[in-house]
Amino acid sequence: MRQWQIPAFGVDELMMIEKDMPAPGSGQVLVRVHAVSLNYRDLMVVEGRYNPRLAMPRVPCSDGAGEVVAVGAGVTQWKPGDRVAGIFMQNWIDGGPSAAKGKGALGGDVDGMLATEVVLSEHGLVRIPEHLSFEEAATLPCAAVTAWNALFGVADTRPGDTVLILGTGGVSIFALQLGKMAGARVLCTSSSDEKLDRARGLGLDAGVNYKTNPDWEKWAFEQSGGEGVDLVVDVGGSGTLPRAFKALRHGGTVAQIGVLAGVSDQLDIRPIFAKQLRIHGVYVGSRANFVAMNKAIAQAKLKPVVDRVFGFEEFPAALRHMGDGAHFGKIVVTVE
Repeated sequence: MRQWQIPAFGVDELMMIEKDMPAPGSGQVLVRVHAVSLNYRDLMVVEGRYNPRLAMPRVPCSDGAGEVVAVGAGVTQWKPGDRVAGIFMQNWIDGGPSAAKGKGALGGDVDGMLATEVVLSEHGLVRIPEHLSFEEAATLPCAAVTAWNALFGVADTRPGDTVLILGTGGVSIFALQLGKMAGARVLCTSSSDEKLDRARGLGLDAGVNYKTNPDWEKWAFEQSGGEGVDLVVDVGGSGTLPRAFKALRHGGTVAQIGVLAGVSDQLDIRPIFAKQLRIHGVYVGSRANFVAMNKAIAQAKLKPVVDRVFGFEEFPAALRHMGDGAHFGKIVVTVE
């Protein structure tokens, strides 16, 4: 089998190595990986910005899909030929988060999916929707489950609600698709008019270019009839949160997901109590969230948006494409 490893921090330090084929132990499943998708977290892990004390070597990437090729003793959920994806946190099966459930994240705490074969717990897998290819299914474990949890775990998004998404990366585009599936009105900010046009093709109701209109929070407030939006799916962090507060209605919610716009110790908290806002951190979700989302995706025949597909040997180039920030939707690496 082949796998990519992080022996030291830096994209240029990545190594592809050959290893003996693993065998599943009791309660484990051997999966032949067909596709992996990238998240910004993967780039941060490789560059050492996510966990400077990462135990190395480490196999990167949390998101992958493939088929079962063998099962260990006692496994009853899976059989060879089943089409599956790994769950992001191998210990978070159901219920709310906890410190114990938050451990075992693929591509961080433990080896990830960027290998021709991986061994996972039988409970660390979900069945993928039949209408999706492996490349499409590989986009789901982190970005899609995060968007699902933000819209329906944190905010209980309903028809007629207004949702503001920031940018057109993986989480944001899934939030757009899932929000429209739920009957919500979705607004979007972007630095690219072309990307906003593409988002309109997915059902986006209105968009604003924050480079030509930097006061996007005022725009969003006006777009919601002067009441403010119900939910902001914030992938920016402290660089965007103050504006997100201004865009929200009284009693509205921020699903705080990422730090693309930076991290700062300075944050004006007055709008939080003045408008009685809810700020809820979202770090992916449980296996139960993934299963529920897949049922909805299968029912709606929703198709993930794949920006570009790279070959297995092109993983470093795929990471650089992620770093450029020019992608729309998800970046995928095929595994051969």
